[in-house]
Amino acid sequence: MSKAYIIGTGPGDEELLTLKAIKALGECTAVLYDRLVSNNVLNYLSEDCEVYYCGKEPGAHYKTQDEINEMIVKLANEGHLVGRVKGGDPYVFGRGGEEVLALEKEGIDFEVIPGVTSPIAVLNYAGIPITHRGIAQSFHIVTGMTAVEEKINFEALANETGTLVFMMGLSNLEKIVENLTKYGKNINTPAAIVMRGTSSKQKKVVGTLDNIVDKVKEAGLQSPCIIVVGDVVNLSNKLSWYEKKPLFGWNICVTRSREQASSLKDKLTKLGAEVTSISSIKIEKTLENLDEYVEKLDKYHHIIFTSVNGVNIFFDYLIEKNYDIRRLKAKFSVVGKATKKALAQRGIQAYKMAREFVGEGLFEAIKEDLKPGEKVLIPCSSKSRTFLKDEIEALALEVDRVHTYNTVPGKVKNKRSFDEVDIVLFTSPSTVNNMVDMVGIEEVKKKKCIAIGPITFKALKERGIDGLMCKQHSEDGFLREIVEIVNKEV
Repeated sequence: MSKAYIIGTGPGDEELLTLKAIKALGECTAVLYDRLVSNNVLNYLSEDCEVYYCGKEPGAHYKTQDEINEMIVKLANEGHLVGRVKGGDPYVFGRGGEEVLALEKEGIDFEVIPGVTSPIAVLNYAGIPITHRGIAQSFHIVTGMTAVEEKINFEALANETGTLVFMMGLSNLEKIVENLTKYGKNINTPAAIVMRGTSSKQKKVVGTLDNIVDKVKEAGLQSPCIIVVGDVVNLSNKLSWYEKKPLFGWNICVTRSREQASSLKDKLTKLGAEVTSISSIKIEKTLENLDEYVEKLDKYHHIIFTSVNGVNIFFDYLIEKNYDIRRLKAKFSVVGKATKKALAQRGIQAYKMAREFVGEGLFEAIKEDLKPGEKVLIPCSSKSRTFLKDEIEALALEVDRVHTYNTVPGKVKNKRSFDEVDIVLFTSPSTVNNMVDMVGIEEVKKKKCIAIGPITFKALKERGIDGLMCKQHSEDGFLREIVEIVNKEV
């Protein structure tokens, strides 16, 4: 049975997505989205979901509303579970009602998923409460697009004591101010404009009806913007929180696979950055390569992991094979804190760890413990360097380097998302090469690029990309590096 979801995805901040929206996105087999949808929303879709851009920009509509309605119906009738993905809430100036009526007319099952609406959320992120005891006991949300069409009762609005919010009305700001003051609104009434609220590009201009037009022109604000008029604007400095975070205003691209990106993404978000997740690498497991080694795992003296993926894939394989890990007698050594943590989560403490995110560091840490004739297992990516194998074999040990997974290029579901990025973190040579293939060398060169270690930094240089290298080759080192960069730029 055909069905469509009309999904509100909130004003921009990915974390304002509802659990219901995330679940629905994962079920969809075809999705239509527009320009107001957050960078990362499409990452919640399944790999084989069909994606269609039907965005509308001021003066340049890619599709009319009738065409969008027809496309939703067509895809549903073809058997797709369709998702119409919309910024904010579908029914708050989102034309969701028109899309639902088109579905209802054709007898197509539908479900509408509310989204956090921008008049509430954007003002919150700008430090402006839409109501406040003793200041504003009501609010009125109006579309600013019709401000010049005399469809708005400005006489009634001008006499309201509550907060006035005008959506999508930046181009009509002068007319809105003119009409409010014409019908008696005090010219000294506080007013604010918030551009692209809840995103890294959020920008706020505060003034009064007397000067707000000039201030907006001077600041160069562009749509989408929200206009707010009322005494609650005076609280914007005291109640501001988002704009005070150390990484506010920066969009940082994490190029790891989705599974590995979550920890770093959470840390960056807490610091106020907007994080664009682009999985430049996709993990393809090759577990069958372990089959010939599984019965002799208890013969190894050392097992070495160079990545979190290596740890998780290896132990998942043992679980699948019902292998009792108490049979293992090896000492486990790892590259990097993240890999050490992944091993600890499997109930095993690392014997030795390279603090630097390179194989050379681990070899220096364990070479005194390696005895001629011992057996070493290195479960790793097929594209990883052979440095550890070569150096350990030179000490007369027997080394089995088993490829348990491949890293293959991912894909960008929303190519427009990379345009928003200020800084790109590269965590391996694969992420460098794959991102270049995915978005183009010139687009990568436009960004501030940071490599997490010397091998990745070398890959940047080989592609002719200027960049920085973390002083400490770890997530925490990268976070400190980012804050240092921001402090220099401000």
